[in-house]
Amino acid sequence: MTEPVEDLLRPLTPQVLAALVRRYGHFDTAEDAVQEALLAAATQWPDAGVPDNPPAWLITVASRRLTDLLRAEQARRRREDTAAGWMLPQDWVTPPADRAPTDGDDTLVLLYLCCHPSLPPQSQIALTLRAVGGLTTAEVARAFLVSESAMARRISRAKSTIKQSGLPFAPPAPADRTDSLAAVLHVLYLIFTEGYAATTGPSLQRVELSAEAIRLTRMVFHLLPGDPEVAGLLALMLLTDARRLARTAPDQGLIPMAEQDRALWNAEAIAEGVALITAALPRGPVGPYQLQAAIAALHDEAPDNESTDWPQIVLLYERLLALADNPIVALNHAVAVAMSRGPEAGLELLGALEADGRLAEDHRLYAVRAHLLDMTGDHESARAAFEFAATRTTSLPQQRYLRGRAK
Repeated sequence: MTEPVEDLLRPLTPQVLAALVRRYGHFDTAEDAVQEALLAAATQWPDAGVPDNPPAWLITVASRRLTDLLRAEQARRRREDTAAGWMLPQDWVTPPADRAPTDGDDTLVLLYLCCHPSLPPQSQIALTLRAVGGLTTAEVARAFLVSESAMARRISRAKSTIKQSGLPFAPPAPADRTDSLAAVLHVLYLIFTEGYAATTGPSLQRVELSAEAIRLTRMVFHLLPGDPEVAGLLALMLLTDARRLARTAPDQGLIPMAEQDRALWNAEAIAEGVALITAALPRGPVGPYQLQAAIAALHDEAPDNESTDWPQIVLLYERLLALADNPIVALNHAVAVAMSRGPEAGLELLGALEADGRLAEDHRLYAVRAHLLDMTGDHESARAAFEFAATRTTSLPQQRYLRGRAK
């Protein structure tokens, strides 16, 4: 597939899949048909030219293929069940009136379906990347460092769960919309986080994942421009990703924020993120993504680490903690307190966090303790804490960084 055609097809994938699922109601078969339509476009468009209405072309080709697949399935099952006189309903091959496609973009409904709470988080992420992101199964497998066959099974189980649940292809009921959107945003946040700070493997970052999370969040923002938390999440991603080029040394080693060359930060992304969060904050109740984006903006707008408005960041973390009991937020709050009031104050807060079982295996707790001990001048204790933190992470760049600090 040539790059210009791929760039055009990827954002069209969820629109076409959503149209077919709405019309026929068969997620797994519809996805197979869409993939064949995409392959046909990738093969034909470079020579024949891009059609005047690419989505309509893809929907037409995919619908024909889906009809063929469903008829073949109907024929197979008819042969198997002739004795019982059983046949598939006709709406397998002819869409009923109430499933007629609409002129609107059903991408958000598709996202709701992929992020349904009946699916475990890892399946939500995989299905979202596959169905909405348009990534191949092989690409999703590489992102999660598993075999293509294992990822295919995971995605297949997710689609089977959706099929067996009987969930309609429709927006959630009004009473469920807040929770449904929260699930979608959480999945997009998890995709971005894994891309920005990979939990396993040889690379610090998986740029393709963080870029895809930003693209999908832009899409949701386009569909829901008035939702302040959607804007907050997009701002958070942009403001965080803006530091990406400065996070790694030429040898791919980790560079902490305090030591980064801020001239390498993406000024355009920072400006966009700041504008988004500035516009979102006054619009309604302030949620966790807006607060995190506001924190990221304070970091990004500071000319250097010493000029960071740490007291304001402390207050923002305290507002975050008031919204939910999140141990990572509490850990970041302790860091901000240490930077604002001294390392001893931060270490005092860490004492309470060490009893939290949710952080027992997380290297970040021990890395923060090591850093704060180093700030107090207790270098021997810091060295031991850095070494211990290195044993608690599966990220090779993180291990190298922590062991380097222990020397």
